[in-house]
Amino acid sequence: MSAADADALLIDRVKQGDMRAFEMLVVKYQRRIERLIGRMVRDVDLVQDIAQETFIRAYRAIPQFRGESAFYTWLYRIAVNTAKKALVELKRDPLVSESAYASSEDGEETSRVENELSDGETPEAVLASKEIAATVNAAVDALSEDLRQAITLREIEGLSYEEIADVMNCPIGTVRSRIFRAREAIAERLRPLLGTREGERW
Repeated sequence: MSAADADALLIDRVKQGDMRAFEMLVVKYQRRIERLIGRMVRDVDLVQDIAQETFIRAYRAIPQFRGESAFYTWLYRIAVNTAKKALVELKRDPLVSESAYASSEDGEETSRVENELSDGETPEAVLASKEIAATVNAAVDALSEDLRQAITLREIEGLSYEEIADVMNCPIGTVRSRIFRAREAIAERLRPLLGTREGERW
């Protein structure tokens, strides 16, 4: 049985009033939702509150869920909107913090860039990789909200262009444009460190 089929069975049970089925969906997706919110919200103390509100909203909205998109994608959209609403209420801007890249449980490295460059290398190489990771974080931090969200969903969460278009409620062409612009902005910040020329990426 595929993950989508398993979700569909649980959703049917939730619609019939089975609270345990919804708890199973929460267990399945809670950590991924918290990671997403953690990349939008600088204040780590808010992440769990926003995640909880996301699942409350999802539970209330499940009777209207028609399965036109994957449950995971639908839940992402609710999480993004809930985080944006919380940030507006607090008059804060979504920002990527370095702590958002660190896993709270399984000891993942602080970023993909650092992962790829630091394994078994010299102290100088490790230092350079940390500088690159910090530069990437700063570059993402400086992006507009739409570009930051698109590049996060694509590069960190691994969503397809179709799923990102669904989450962001925009055409796929717009998603492609945002991701291209975000990558260009990050490449621009990395050029002095990597010695790449205009038109090249890392």
